[in-house]
Amino acid sequence: MGRAWKHTVLVVEDDQLQRELVSLIFEESDMHVIQCMSGEAAVVVLEKAGPELTMMFIDVDLEGEMSGIELAIIAKRRVPDIDVIVTSGQEVGEIPDDVLFMQKPWLPLELLREAERSCRRHGVH
Repeated sequence: MGRAWKHTVLVVEDDQLQRELVSLIFEESDMHVIQCMSGEAAVVVLEKAGPELTMMFIDVDLEGEMSGIELAIIAKRRVPDIDVIVTSGQEVGEIPDDVLFMQKPWLPLELLREAERSCRRHGVH
């Protein structure tokens, strides 16, 4: 029987190096990480994992037809309590009110702080 994770984060990033880096940062905070390269794949994970997910980290530019902003909107509709961080190195359009935007390049410590804030909010220490 596998480990019962208390905090699961979905990392959606099409750049493998960035995806691995972000995943390592979250794993260092004892979080279970699921990785996707496209918004379409992330929607499938959302449908299967749903309430188990407590956080998503999404790049704005993804593989496939869906942008990270569109994915963030879908995620908040399906799992209203999920914490969503959207990131980009470019200027982006409008971000939903309940979604955090982190401009690249961000520092790993900034990401860790947001992860810890999410854990506290969801009652995970």
